Amino acid sequence: MERAVDRVYSHIRAAILDGRFAPGARLGEAELAEVTQASRTPVREALRQLEVEGLVEVLPHRGARVYQFTSDDLEEIYDLRMTLEALAAGRAASRISDGQLDQMAELCDRMEAAALDDDLELVATANMEFHAIVRTASASTRLTSMLSAVIQLPLMMRTFHRYAPEDLHRSAGHHRELIAALRARDEVWADAVMRSHVRAAKAVLLASVRADEELATTAQPAETPAQPGHTTAHHAHTTAQPAQSGV
Repeated sequence: MERAVDRVYSHIRAAILDGRFAPGARLGEAELAEVTQASRTPVREALRQLEVEGLVEVLPHRGARVYQFTSDDLEEIYDLRMTLEALAAGRAASRISDGQLDQMAELCDRMEAAALDDDLELVATANMEFHAIVRTASASTRLTSMLSAVIQLPLMMRTFHRYAPEDLHRSAGHHRELIAALRARDEVWADAVMRSHVRAAKAVLLASVRADEELATTAQPAETPAQPGHTTAHHAHTTAQPAQSGV
């Protein structure tokens, strides 16, 4: 039987990653306890776990809220991701199967067709599957575990919504070249392509976030209101919008 704290943790984490709880949204213990039909004790424990993961921050005398990443945070996280994903791609070059490569090629076809139809939900889903294959093929549980701590950020930031058509085209080219490097069993090539791929995504996201930060200096809201796309814990039953993960 699932423990109450695990159920509450899963609920809050999913709501953060899919956008129901927006960055900066207050996470009231009473509201969360009501929505998850649990007492405040498992809610507090779940919030502490999410604080350790970096998804939640607890402010003295103000309670918990969804962590709002700054451009400095994003730069650090993407630098870590670039190193880890490149390492995974390099390891995968000598371990990936032909079947996995064929699956990656099919996902490329799917992403490119979805991009033409402006279906960012499908692009994001196929992109996550594409990168998951590389992580699996790296055959390193430690590396996969470390990557799990940084790949959740693009989910929260809905990175593909910030991509211009030329950014999507460049990303698709990186995907095709990565497959070519992996088919050639070239560790150095695969590492370099993945490094360029994540670096390009970082540049797009940072430019967008820094522009947002400049705008926020002239009009900074006191607290995230309970509006569609900016949901507080009291409105956790609101229908979620699909997360759009970039890179």
